[in-house]
Amino acid sequence: MFWKNKKEKKVKYDRTGKIPMMRVSICTGERVVGFKDERSGKFEDLMVIRGKEDLRKFMKEYGVEEGEIRKEW
Repeated sequence: MFWKNKKEKKVKYDRTGKIPMMRVSICTGERVVGFKDERSGKFEDLMVIRGKEDLRKFMKEYGVEEGEIRKEW
């Protein structure tokens, strides 16, 4: 009633300029997916992955295949 639903941040996925990437914490095992800019190396985190369902949601939403996602520790 008083709170509005937050809209999810949606980033356009440009295959020529961005790489799908998963950052994994060595200490905690936390996994975050997003896109890394090839030129600047800047990582845009979009979603925390808690399980297979979250990863499937990310891949479906942005049209990414599992083999395309690179891991970075």
